[in-house]
Amino acid sequence: MTSVRGVLIDIDGVLTVSWQPLPGAVEALREIRSAGLGVALVTNTTSRTRASIAAALAEAGFLVSAEEILTAPAATAAYLAQRYPDARCALLNSGDIAEDLTGVTVLDPADSGTVPDVVLVGGAGPEFDYAALDRAFGHLQRGARLVAMHRNLYWRTDEGLRLDSGAFLVGLEQAARTEAEITGKPSPAFFRAALDRLGVAAEQALMIGDDIESDVLAAQRAGLTGVLVKTGKYLPETHRAASGTPDHVIESFAELPALLRTSAQE
Repeated sequence: MTSVRGVLIDIDGVLTVSWQPLPGAVEALREIRSAGLGVALVTNTTSRTRASIAAALAEAGFLVSAEEILTAPAATAAYLAQRYPDARCALLNSGDIAEDLTGVTVLDPADSGTVPDVVLVGGAGPEFDYAALDRAFGHLQRGARLVAMHRNLYWRTDEGLRLDSGAFLVGLEQAARTEAEITGKPSPAFFRAALDRLGVAAEQALMIGDDIESDVLAAQRAGLTGVLVKTGKYLPETHRAASGTPDHVIESFAELPALLRTSAQE
C-alpha cells in the first residue's frame, strides 16, 4: 500500500448504526487523527444536513466538524450548479436537506403549474408513495432530466435493513426510458471532491465502507485503496456476488488502525 495521507470514511454502517457508535469506532477515529492522517467523512445520507450529521456524531462521541463531511446533497448542489444552472427541480426525498442544497431551486410540490427541468431523487421514506412517483414519472415523460443522489438499494438501522431509493430509481429509469445521473457514491466526481478537500492524490487515500459496490469497488475504480468492513449493510452473499474484489476486508472500523500500522511496515 502506498504511503497513506488521507482516509475517506462512510458513516452509516461504518462508524454508526442508527447514529449509535459501533464498538471501537470512536477510539479508532481518534487514533487515525493522532497519526496525522487527513479525514473526510463521505456519506450518501440524504435525511440530514452536514451540520445535523456533525451534531449527531458529536453526541455519539466522535469529534468531527461539518466541514469534514461531504454529503450527497452537497455534492448534488455543486453538480447542478455546473451542469444545470438555474434549473427548476422537483425534489423527491425523505428529510430536510435544504441547507445543503445551496443555490438549487426546489419547486413546491403543490405548484402544479411549473414544469421542472430536473427530477431530483434523494433518500427513500414515506414520501415515496404512488402519487409522488407517478408525478415524477410524468415530469420525466415531458423531458425533465433525472438526477439521483445515489443508487443505494437499502441501508441498515437498529431494526434491520430498510429499503432505499435505488429500488424506486430503477423503476423510474425503465418506465421513462432514461438513465439517472448519479451525484453521490459511486460517482467518480464524488470521490474526487473528497480527495480535493483533503489535498491528497487517489493513490494516497483509503476508502472505508460497508457497501462493497458503491463504497469500496467504486473507490478502487477511482484509484483509491478500498477497505470493506463487515458491519452495517454488509452481507456475505453480496460480497460473494460482487463485481470485483476489495483491496482489504476487515471485521469493523475498529481494526483500521492496525491495518494502517501493518501496511506502513511493509
